[in-house]
Amino acid sequence: MKILSVNAGSSSLKFTAYEMPEEKVLISGYFEKIGLDDSFYTLKLNGEKIKKETLIKNHNKAVSKVIDELLNYNIISNLDDIKAVGHRIVHGGDKYADSVIITEDVINTVNSLSALAPLHNPANLIGVKACMESFKNAKHVAIFDTAFHQTMPEVNYLYPVPYEWHENYQIRKYGFHGTSHKYITNVMQEKLGKKDINIISCHIGSGGSITAVKDGKSYDTTMGFSPNAGIMMGTRCGDIDYSLVFYMIDKASMTKDEVDSVLNKKSGLFGITGKYSDHRDLEEAMKNGEEKAILSNKMYVQKIVNYISEYYVKLDGKVDAIVFTAGLGENAREFRKEIIDKLTCLGIKIDDEANMNIASYKDIHEGIISDPKSKVPIYVIPTDEEVMIARDTYNFVK
Repeated sequence: MKILSVNAGSSSLKFTAYEMPEEKVLISGYFEKIGLDDSFYTLKLNGEKIKKETLIKNHNKAVSKVIDELLNYNIISNLDDIKAVGHRIVHGGDKYADSVIITEDVINTVNSLSALAPLHNPANLIGVKACMESFKNAKHVAIFDTAFHQTMPEVNYLYPVPYEWHENYQIRKYGFHGTSHKYITNVMQEKLGKKDINIISCHIGSGGSITAVKDGKSYDTTMGFSPNAGIMMGTRCGDIDYSLVFYMIDKASMTKDEVDSVLNKKSGLFGITGKYSDHRDLEEAMKNGEEKAILSNKMYVQKIVNYISEYYVKLDGKVDAIVFTAGLGENAREFRKEIIDKLTCLGIKIDDEANMNIASYKDIHEGIISDPKSKVPIYVIPTDEEVMIARDTYNFVK
């Protein structure tokens, strides 16, 4: 059975075609700068990467190109070969604790939640509608970033603000990267041979979040009402004192939208260094002795350590594994070591040689990087949000 995983952004669209249930990747692609004159897309097929520059006016045109390439490379013979399409939707609020078949009611609900994710939900829906117009006979399934975290207890998802804010305005912690954390949880359940696992899942990329998984379910997570909460990130500030927003509005004559933009797009690593949001660039700058690069990296490490320590306590010290995943988690070997070295007081220790041998660009992509004497095993596991989307989608149509 052929299934598409689709992730639509405001000016982008990612897709992967799978043969299910084998989970065989048939083709994948990434459309960028949709609506701009310099739009282009990249395909990956049989280990080959193909870049094509062409004008893509809107998401409907992008989906049309997807269909052209699926036919061109004989992935499908006609549109009905695609039995289902799984769509990543960033925000499901507290309405969805699992994936759902997309209906008009679901579209309306997702649209009503756009105030909670103004940059994401409207863009996700553009992709949904474009795909539904093209693949009319396929089932369409919504997979929500927030769904996995709906198992958090009230004590962890409520904010200490007037309770009426939660009742009337849906103010609460929602959490994100749920598809990734769910995937890591499933992988670790298989590796550890049990369902009721306790792990600390560290999804560290340009955006990042850490999740405490208790008995196989999300128990707490760092991202909150928005994806800007928790640890500092490439351009996001993470947790801060809310008062500085009003202070900057008063003292710097900034509008609330300007402050919001800075805290989302010009903070984090970029905010401290003034120029680096990608950790790979930061690593080069640190080698050259740039003080702000060194400072921002120390801050980043400490923010992550703080949450791992907090979640270790929340899980009563009964942690089956700490898992590093996503761009930095899978590849930044020295960065992983810096984090783990600060956890030695908890009896958590790294195996330096094992750690240095694991990265997505090396022969070994995953494995255990903890010292045999470590109180908690430490894993590096590549995440795969696309296959998680395909799995959930397949479960609805199999």
